[in-house]
Amino acid sequence: MPPDRFVFAHLADAHVGAWPRDPAVRAALRESVLRALRVVSERDAQFLLISGDLFHTPVPDPSEVAPVAAALKELVDEGRRVYAIYGSHDYVAHRTSWLDVLAETGVFVKVAPEAVRAEGTRWTLPFQVDEPTGARIAGISGRSHGLDREYFRAVDAEAFRAAPGFKIFQFHAAVEEYLPPSLRAHIRGIRRDDLPAGCDYYAGGHIHYTYEGEGPDGGLLVNPGAVFGTSRTDLVNGEARTTHQGVVIVHVEQGRPKLEYVETAPRGAVRLVDVDVSGESVEEAHRHVASVVRAANDRPGVLVFPKVKGTLADGSVAALALTEVARTEGREAGTVHWDVTELEVPETAGAASASEADIEAAETRSLLAQAGGAPPGFDPAEAERVVRELARELGTPKAEGESRQDYANARIESARRLLRVRPGATP
Repeated sequence: MPPDRFVFAHLADAHVGAWPRDPAVRAALRESVLRALRVVSERDAQFLLISGDLFHTPVPDPSEVAPVAAALKELVDEGRRVYAIYGSHDYVAHRTSWLDVLAETGVFVKVAPEAVRAEGTRWTLPFQVDEPTGARIAGISGRSHGLDREYFRAVDAEAFRAAPGFKIFQFHAAVEEYLPPSLRAHIRGIRRDDLPAGCDYYAGGHIHYTYEGEGPDGGLLVNPGAVFGTSRTDLVNGEARTTHQGVVIVHVEQGRPKLEYVETAPRGAVRLVDVDVSGESVEEAHRHVASVVRAANDRPGVLVFPKVKGTLADGSVAALALTEVARTEGREAGTVHWDVTELEVPETAGAASASEADIEAAETRSLLAQAGGAPPGFDPAEAERVVRELARELGTPKAEGESRQDYANARIESARRLLRVRPGATP
């Protein structure tokens, strides 16, 4: 007879391998994930749910995968089970990912079916049974830009709903009713009623923001937030405690789940500082920025994220010599990470002194103008971001051992994801 009490863990959006240009931040993220996996063992959770985006790309560097795979194997060797779905970052149709490899080796069980179906095709939701606890676990993997919405609407979940035991549904999608106000204009999600009814626990992921809610007809709906984060905004939210950064331990007693959030991000190791240089000359701003970074970088191991904003009295972004500041004021290489998105220069500043970021932004806007502006469904800021990401994706070199066809398919799939093209359509 299944036990009337048991414990499981739930994490999402680990994004191991993110911050590709920032090795110190990438290492901090990886350690946060490894700490979360240690918590699973320390809290004696019987099984772990990974609700998408364990990795930041389908094929991350093996040096990023190896320690995570070893930690997951330790959990399995201890007798714990790991159930995972794919997120919008670590799953690409028609291409093998590291998650596929790890699943084949028995490190975790893939919960969700991965077949690409024609829109409107009815399909039956399969589920796993965690034998020691009797829990039934089903799920739907994530797709970018809400392309998974049709999967939810076409699913037949009656067999899953009728099964006995504690029922868990994993998903990697934004739920519109629970989106924070700051994200409602930018993220396309599913409706709460698109989720299968009748579950006791809905294990969400995707939006990097913690929330708790209720499923279609009851049941606890939880998004744990990102384990660390992939942007300055994620770090700001984590430091402000508006979202959790870590893993959720779920205590089930008599069929009722109770939550315990365990933070695993390195509190105190991240310094988020704003530097307003409005009206300052480029020399004054350089000294101002350097002094702020010096004060924030008060001990080894600190990661400083300065946001330089305002309008300079003269000069250019390049003349601020931020790279020099990072070199002279950073205790270790790669520990200072700039945000100059709100920094402006006088209109009289020469184009020849523009920074690489300035040039990229200008070229992006030029390309969009040539194409007639932002495409339908994209606001101008989002269109600029998509163009930049698309350019970077198309510039990704072919990996060693990757076939030309796999490489081409991966680029096409990434273009579809970024441009919100449905499977089977032409990007």
